[in-house]
Amino acid sequence: MHIVKRTLLVFTLLLSVSLCHAQTSVDDLKARYFDAAREGNVALLQAFYQAGLDGNVADDKGYTALILAAYHGHNDAVSYLLSKENINACQEDNKGNTALMGAIFKGHLGVARKLMFAECNIDETNSQGQTALMFASLFDRQSLVSELIEKGANPRHKDLAGNSVADIALSQGNYNLAKTLNESNVNR
Repeated sequence: MHIVKRTLLVFTLLLSVSLCHAQTSVDDLKARYFDAAREGNVALLQAFYQAGLDGNVADDKGYTALILAAYHGHNDAVSYLLSKENINACQEDNKGNTALMGAIFKGHLGVARKLMFAECNIDETNSQGQTALMFASLFDRQSLVSELIEKGANPRHKDLAGNSVADIALSQGNYNLAKTLNESNVNR
C-alpha cells in the first residue's frame, strides 16, 4: 500500500509538472520543489517529501527548501521542514549562510526564533566569519541579539575582517545597540 501511495504521489507530481512543461526532468522537479519552498506551499513540499525527494537537496547556489522557506518568511513551511527527521537545519548555502542567517537578514523574527532552537551550532560562521548574532547586530534586531546571547551565541566573536558584534552595530548606525553591548562589557 505504501509503495502504491508513493507511486501515485510521484505520478501526480510528474503529471502536474508535465502539464506546464513539455519535457519533464529531474531538474524541473527540483525547481518546482524549490518554488514550493519559496511560496510556502506546505502541501506540495509534503508531496515531494513523501515521494522520496531528499529534503536536503540544494540548488546551484546551495539553497535548500529550508533556507528558501526561512528567507521568504514562511512559518508553516519552516515548521513542517523542521519536523522531518532527516532535514539538516544547519546546512549552509554556497556562501556559508544558514537558514537562521537568512531569516534574520530578511527580518522574519518568528522564523528565526524557530530556527534558533534547531540543534545547530548557534555560532556557525559563514565564509566571511560572520555569525547569526552578527546578522542580528547588523540589521538592528535588538530582541534577537539578546535571545541569541541567552541561547549561547558568543558576543565576543570577531569576523574575518576583525569586526566584533558591537563594531558591526556601530558601522550600521545602530548606536544604541553598540552602546548597550559595550556598556555591558560584552565585547571586552
